[in-house]
Amino acid sequence: MESTDGRKAEERVFIFDTTLRDGEQSPGASMNPDEKLRIARQLEKMGVDIIEAGFPVASEGDFASVQQIAREVRGCQIAALARANAADIDRAWEAISEAAAPRIHTFISSSDIHLKYQLRKSREEVLSEAVAAVAHARGYTDNVEFSPMDATRSDRDYLCEMVEAVIAAGATTVNIPDTVGYAIPEEFGDLIATLFKRVKNIRQAVISVHCHNDLGLATANALAAVKNGARQVECTINGIGERAGNSAMEEIVMAIKTRKDLYGLRTGIKTEYIHQTSRLLMQITGIPVQPNKAIVGANAFAHESGIHQDGLIKEKSTYEIMTPQSVGILETRIVLGKHSGRHAIADRLRALGYGLADEEINRIVVHFKELADVKKEVFDEDLEAIVYEESSRSEERYRFVYLNVVSGNATVPTATMQMEVDGKMVQEAGFGVGPVDATFTAIRKITKTDYPLLKYAVTAVTGGTDAQGEATVQLKFNGRSAVGRGAHPDVLVASAKAYINALNRLEWLSKDIKKVKVA
Repeated sequence: MESTDGRKAEERVFIFDTTLRDGEQSPGASMNPDEKLRIARQLEKMGVDIIEAGFPVASEGDFASVQQIAREVRGCQIAALARANAADIDRAWEAISEAAAPRIHTFISSSDIHLKYQLRKSREEVLSEAVAAVAHARGYTDNVEFSPMDATRSDRDYLCEMVEAVIAAGATTVNIPDTVGYAIPEEFGDLIATLFKRVKNIRQAVISVHCHNDLGLATANALAAVKNGARQVECTINGIGERAGNSAMEEIVMAIKTRKDLYGLRTGIKTEYIHQTSRLLMQITGIPVQPNKAIVGANAFAHESGIHQDGLIKEKSTYEIMTPQSVGILETRIVLGKHSGRHAIADRLRALGYGLADEEINRIVVHFKELADVKKEVFDEDLEAIVYEESSRSEERYRFVYLNVVSGNATVPTATMQMEVDGKMVQEAGFGVGPVDATFTAIRKITKTDYPLLKYAVTAVTGGTDAQGEATVQLKFNGRSAVGRGAHPDVLVASAKAYINALNRLEWLSKDIKKVKVA
């Protein structure tokens, strides 16, 4: 195909984001429906082609969340996952039937390892179930995707047979998953090339890939597949997901954009929203991004070496292959502090990509002024922490009000805590071996809970002795775990807020009755 000016048109690679399905399978990454909807709207804003909103049959909560996203997010396709059986497919369609562009994604294993030890079925039985599932899904929509799970450890002859059969049955997208992260780039690229050579009807479907990162090769494998003809990549923001995670969307998109000379392809992603989306997911899940993470890490566009700095001053391209602005990171920044006015704060929020109403900005300004009174400089990360805290206050059973702690080596650590529980003010005191233990004891007394504490950590949001402390707390109840997050210049207050945030998340999770995991 050529463009109107005679140049060869760039082919499109479709971005299928599974942050809300596979990404949520990261331990402790469960999100409530409002948080999932916020992520979905951000993905829509980025220009994602397909959002896999969840696995509706897994739980009532997952079903309700998928249905809400299908009803409210109209700018992209909404996919629901279903095992290769009629009940799952019916439930998936019920969840997404009101979407502007619904997609049913059904799957069954194809490797002999899975057939023998997990499904305990023959190849013939599984092939028949795969075809029947696609045909059943086609009864609802012509937008049907099929995945042969554990494809990279499957017999190639059998895999080719299955792919050809499901396309004949009506699958318009066939996804080739490296479910356990077993493949090597050269091998995976060859597998995709083999399918294009041997599957007669393969041009009737879009070939997709879904790569896991167990060997640290998820992005490399996905790009090798794209090089050999795949035109959809299934990925997640920040690469989160089951075990070691998935191909990171930001890496896939920026590799294709930066190396147009090699791939000659394009995506529809508005890359200037990448950094903002990464931060939003990190804030909601409490899963941090390592500083040296490609594209979105804190050091991705930081240069300390004198040689590098000298080169950058003379010509940025000497040591930067992409600009920070291209992924939504501002190269220059206005220093914000206690003398900053509302206009400056609102302008900075807009520059960071937040479209907030005047009432929301007013609340953030109040919070900002409180922080600026105890902190010399308020950084972008501080401002984002304030935005997250203000936006996550709705529908909380427990709310932080007041904390006073007495501690030292000559006194028993004591915490006096006041909280709002179901709209009523409650105050208690707690003792502990240290100030944090005393604080958590007071919270447990107020909330009448005693959940196991799986994780507690405090980090600085920015540098300096006046930095905000960012606390992370992970609690467990009835086999579920939830991660809570809190930020404040006083690390004890941050810790209390994180613990309360985790309790609120567990409150939501406890309403869910069952959960099915997908490898």
